[in-house]
This record gives sequence, C-alpha cells and structure tokens, in this order.
Amino acid sequence: MSKPKVVLAFSGGLDTSFCVKYLAEDRGYEIYSVLVDTGGFSDEELKTIEANAYALGVKKHSTIIKTESYYNDCIKYLIFGNVLKNNTYPLSVSAERMFQAVAVAEYAKEIGANAIAHGSTGAGNDQVRFDMAFRIIIPEAEIITPIRDLKLSREAEIEYLTKKGVGREWAKAAYSINKGLWGTSVGGKETLTSDQYLPEDAWPTPVTKTTPETLRIDFVKGELTGLNGKKYGSAVEVIQAIAAIAQPFGIGRDIHVGDTIIGIKGRVGFEAAAPLIIIKAHHTLEKHVLSEQQLYWKEQLANSYGTMLHKGQFVEPVMRNIETFLADTQAHVTGTAIVHLAPYRFHVEGIESPYDLMSAQFGSYGEMNNAWTGDDVRGFSKVASNQSMIYQQVTESASKA
Repeated sequence: MSKPKVVLAFSGGLDTSFCVKYLAEDRGYEIYSVLVDTGGFSDEELKTIEANAYALGVKKHSTIIKTESYYNDCIKYLIFGNVLKNNTYPLSVSAERMFQAVAVAEYAKEIGANAIAHGSTGAGNDQVRFDMAFRIIIPEAEIITPIRDLKLSREAEIEYLTKKGVGREWAKAAYSINKGLWGTSVGGKETLTSDQYLPEDAWPTPVTKTTPETLRIDFVKGELTGLNGKKYGSAVEVIQAIAAIAQPFGIGRDIHVGDTIIGIKGRVGFEAAAPLIIIKAHHTLEKHVLSEQQLYWKEQLANSYGTMLHKGQFVEPVMRNIETFLADTQAHVTGTAIVHLAPYRFHVEGIESPYDLMSAQFGSYGEMNNAWTGDDVRGFSKVASNQSMIYQQVTESASKA
C-alpha cells in the first residue's frame, strides 16, 4: 500500500529538517521537499540543501527557480507603486514568502499531494501566508504544521533529530539572516526590543566603500533596463548590479516597526540598498512625468497593494486589478534617474526624460510664465476661493446675530 504524499516547503534549516523526520517516521508520509529560489541562494547552497534533504530521507527534492517570475509577477508592481510599508520597508520578506508559498502550493497540486506542510512557528507572519496560499490553491489537501502544532522548542527539535541519527551542527547564529532579491532581513536580540539598533557586525555586507559614486538608472515604461550606460537583458540583472555597487556603502540599512498579521507589533532589521534606491529613483522620475491625480491615486492603491501583500492576500483577485492600474500609469515613466551614493546615504540628483512636465515651454516655477497672464491667475484665484470666502462671510455673520 503506497504512502500518502506530503509536499514540504523546505529550507534545510532546523525546523524543516525536523519536519522531514517527523512526517516520514512518525506520521508515515512520503516526503516531497521543495525549495523555491527567488534570488536568495547560490548554486552551492542549493546543492547542499538538496543533499541534506535526501540524507534526511525525502522521496524527492525539487528546486524551483522563480527569480524572473518573482520580478515579473510581484516586484515589478512594488516598483510601479513605490511600495514602502510604513514609509520604510520594501516588503523584502513579505513579498518573497507569499510568492514562495504560492509556488509550493502549485507544485503540490501538480503532483496530487494528499497533504502540504511548512515549518513555521505560531509566532510570526509566515504561518498565515503559507496557510492562506495553501488553502486557496489546494484546499483539498491537509495542512500540517509540526513546529506550530507541537509547540516545540529549538532544544526539543535538536534532541529529537539527534535520537533519529541526524548529527548535524545546529548551533544558533547570533542573527537570523534571510537573503533575497528584494532585500535581506536581519533579526537578533536588538530587534526584540524597542530601544536598540543593530550593531555594525550584524549587517550582512560590511562597509568597504568610502569614495562617492554616481548611478544613472534607466527606466522604460517604469521597468529597469540599464545602469550607467549599460543595457541589461532583464530587470533582475539591474537589481543585482545596483545591489553589488551600493551595498558596500552601507546604504539601505534600517529597522522596520510594523503590525504583524496576528495583531502584535514586530521589529526587523533589513539591508535593502537596491530596493530603496530603485523606489526613490522611480518615484522621482514619476513626479516629473505623471499628473497630480495620477500620483495621488497611484499612492492610494499602491498602499493597499502593499498592505494586502504583507497580509498574505497576494492571490486575492483585486490584486490583479490594482496591478493593471499600476502598469497602465507607467506609459510615460521613461527616462534616467541620476543617484549620488556615499557611505550610509544616497540621494537622487535629478532625472532626464522626454516626458518631463517641467518644460520651459510653459514657464519656470517661481520665475516666469509663458502660457498664461497675470489676469488669468487673478480670475482663477477669485473663482477658486469663492466657496471658502462665502463660508467665512456666512460664519462671521451668523456668529454676530
């Protein structure tokens, strides 16, 4: 009699290693481990994780490379929307986890799995993201979460694996690092408090650059196409190139404080030089080429898009509607943003675009006008102030009565 199949979202760490042994030997499942790479793993790391999966006893391990589709289906819209959670965080882990969860669920559906599992604890956002993606995409499969359900401590997991003959070194690092295409999260004892900042040695990329540099970032219809005069084959390559140049300056470091899906406040450090530079450069270009109302409504919808993505609602149909709107606004977002880099900081110097609405043909702000007269402005101001003037007059008259 064949064993039931379970697909396990596998990272190769302590929690998912425990899940393999527990599900296979205590629950009698045939394990299909799957890792979704969205740009955070080297080839050597992927090979090591695969070898460890088979050593633990999985039936089959699959690595699904999703870096390009992660950009095309998710990151692209975060750029179009200039999305920064709480005006700070570029949703580095939030976006990645949700996208990975969807990919794992689609794989489970493809192979006809009886169950689907993840190694999240009961304390964070990821449990909700994985659960929601699994329930939406493969609702017929049982969702198994051993770490959450058994309320296991790290020490209990290590003891269990040792008894099962898994003798790997499970020493806990001082800081938890999650590296991805759209930024790297950093968690440690300082992020568990409200008053401490991460020390210099906690950040993944040491500061090695001190001489300022200039970046020229090219956009075509909102999408990254080139850097410093060089054209790239994909936006992913541009993101990686900007990160390689900017991270050694210590740019993009910060701590995000936000509301978790489960209702508590949370704090996480992050290193996201490329996302922060790209979003600022893109937003600056947009301010030159879009109308006031385009900018206003983009901001409203982009905030909703980022919040829903953070809360695990990536598959909600309205997200596709918002993506359509965001993409439509990018028709004229073509040009080059010039960005100055220095240790621990950057700023956008300016933009060049054929669609720049700061055209001298119509006037120079604060200096001269070519498309209207002083009388035009006088009449406009009179009409525009009519309602407030009437309100003030009526209010004053009523108060004296």
